[in-house]
Amino acid sequence: MSAHLAINQVYTGDAFELMDRLEPSSVDLVLTDPPYFLDKLDDTWDPTEVHRTTKSQVIKHLPGGMKFDPEQGRNLQKWYVAVSERVYRALKPGGFYLSFSSPRLAHRMAVAVEDAGFHIRDMFIWLYKEGRAKGFSLSRFAQKRGQALPKEWKTPQVRGNYEPIIVAQKPPEGTLLENFLKHGTGLFDFSARVSRGLTPSNVLQTEEIEGLPPIFLVPKPSRAEREGNAHPTVKPVELLRHLIKLTTQEGALVLDPFIGSGSTAIAALLERRAFIGFEIHERYARIARARIEKALQVES
Repeated sequence: MSAHLAINQVYTGDAFELMDRLEPSSVDLVLTDPPYFLDKLDDTWDPTEVHRTTKSQVIKHLPGGMKFDPEQGRNLQKWYVAVSERVYRALKPGGFYLSFSSPRLAHRMAVAVEDAGFHIRDMFIWLYKEGRAKGFSLSRFAQKRGQALPKEWKTPQVRGNYEPIIVAQKPPEGTLLENFLKHGTGLFDFSARVSRGLTPSNVLQTEEIEGLPPIFLVPKPSRAEREGNAHPTVKPVELLRHLIKLTTQEGALVLDPFIGSGSTAIAALLERRAFIGFEIHERYARIARARIEKALQVES
C-alpha cells in the first residue's frame, strides 16, 4: 500500500501529512467521524480540556458545542475540502467515502466533499432515542433588562436525535459494473441485512421507535465499549460493521483519518477487512490500540 505505512496500524500524527504518504488509489473505503469545529471540538482542541468542559454540569455561558457562529460552517467547509482532496487521492476508483456529520453542518461538509470531486450518492440518517437537550432559556437575561420572558421560550436548538452520514463515491472507471470487476469497489452488498431480513436502508435506528419500522436496530456504544475510553464521540462498533459490510468486500482496506478511540478499526477487523488509522492525539491513539488488541483477544 505504501513504502512508509503498514496496514492494521494506528499512527499518531497529522492526518494531512499521513494521508499524503498513502499510495494513490490504494484504499477501498474511507469511513470517518471528523471534528466539526464545534465549540471546544475544533482542530486545536486539547483532550484534557475537552473532557473537563464537556463533562462539567455547570453552565457558565453555553455548554460545549452549543454556541452558534456562521463562520464555523464556512471554516469547516474550507478545511474539509482539503481533507476530501486527500481522501480522493487515496481511494480506488468507485470507492466510497462515508463521513459522519453534525445536522446543521452537513450541507457544508457535503459541498466540500463534492467540490473535491466526489459524487454524492445518498445521506444516511443514524436515528436514536437518546439525545441531549440543547435549548437554552434566556429568561434570566431578559429579567436583567427589565423584561419578562417565559422559561419555555429557548434558543432554537431542539434535542438532537439523529446524525447524518454523507455517502460519497469517487467517480468509477467506466460503468459501475466495469469498475467493480476491475477494482472491487463501487457497489453495495445487499446481503448486509441485520434487522428482520429487511434490505439496507438510509435510515439507521439504534432501537425500535414507536411509529417507525425497525429498519436497522443497533444500540449506542455499550458500557463495555466506553470502559476506559475517554473519547467524547464514540461510535458503536455494530453500526460501523454494517456500513463496512454494505460497501466493501472481505479483504478490503478501510481508512479512518480521524480514528479517535479505534471503533472503525475494530469493526473492520471483525468483518475480515484491513484498516489503517490516523489520530493526532497520542492519548486517544493509545486508547485505540488497547481497544483493538482487546477486541482481537475476545474474537480469537
